[in-house]
Amino acid sequence: MSGVTLNKVIKRYGDVQVIHGIDLEINDGEFCVFVGPSGCGKSTLLRMVAGLEETTDGQINIGTRDVTRMDPSERGVAMVFQTYALYPHMTVKDNMGFGLKMNGHPKAEIEKKVAEATRILKLEEYLDRKPSALSGGQRQRVSIGRAIVRGPEVFLFDEPLSNLDAELRVEMRVEIARLHKEIGATMIYVTHDQVEAMTLADKIVVLRLGNIEQVGAPMDLYRDPDNKFVAGFIGSPAMNFVDGVANGGNVSAPGLGASFDGLISTAYNGKAVSVGARPEHITIDPNGDTHIVEMTESLGGVSFAYLASDTGERVIVEERGDERSAEGAKVGIHIDASRIYLFDAETEARIRS
Repeated sequence: MSGVTLNKVIKRYGDVQVIHGIDLEINDGEFCVFVGPSGCGKSTLLRMVAGLEETTDGQINIGTRDVTRMDPSERGVAMVFQTYALYPHMTVKDNMGFGLKMNGHPKAEIEKKVAEATRILKLEEYLDRKPSALSGGQRQRVSIGRAIVRGPEVFLFDEPLSNLDAELRVEMRVEIARLHKEIGATMIYVTHDQVEAMTLADKIVVLRLGNIEQVGAPMDLYRDPDNKFVAGFIGSPAMNFVDGVANGGNVSAPGLGASFDGLISTAYNGKAVSVGARPEHITIDPNGDTHIVEMTESLGGVSFAYLASDTGERVIVEERGDERSAEGAKVGIHIDASRIYLFDAETEARIRS
């Protein structure tokens, strides 16, 4: 098994450049997730690593090998797609071993590798079934098993859970996390779902418009985003943002019904800023009157109150315990100043002083 290194990687389609000089190092055995909105370049970048998209410029290494111009079959990778792509007339066992059979591997070797993949994925009772007799989650496990038997250096997952319902998505997230722990392989995983990214990744790569916005461990990105895009993309519900103005080291945020002292350099005096606060860092004051509760979303042990401020800006607040804010009620909110994030209103870069 090996790590993956991208050095100034560029992808163009004619005159249109979609990947803009990506530099990235993925360590051996690391679970790395590419995340971002549709059209950000995450699947294109994955397919470039796989060799399914030609790299216009730059270099891709897997381990110590420069694979930039190698065919997909020579790269030592195995890819799991959103669609299962199983042969409907073959059993589970035959589907998993078919690639090795076509490459002329001995029957005993194929049997051994299929048996090991079957054990890892707990597919023993399904070996003689055909895909039509399996659930969506079982079919995806077979697809993963087909990748395992190849013994790749790197596993590549392209939104593998998108076709599954909510319950199966949770189940398969657990399966993939367990698989990574058991085999310890380098894995690169593409998703638009930041919950998947947060729960699976050792390292998250946040992409936007073909550029890397930030790279880091899930909680590092959550707690210390470099810009407003990352702050808003990582976390569910998203971080709240309201307009603010800096003055004399203080920040006034009418949408939060508050002013925060000593948060910003006096160099920002008079400048517009964006003030961010996560829902779990805001508490409701039932005796206040700066916000109206528009709706409460109850999820059992936790709920989210959707508030509208006097300025018309909206704020989401997490509530726990048995008490819930009533729709239509007037309330205030309180935020610890140490939990506030500030961003330049023009560049959206994080203001850390």
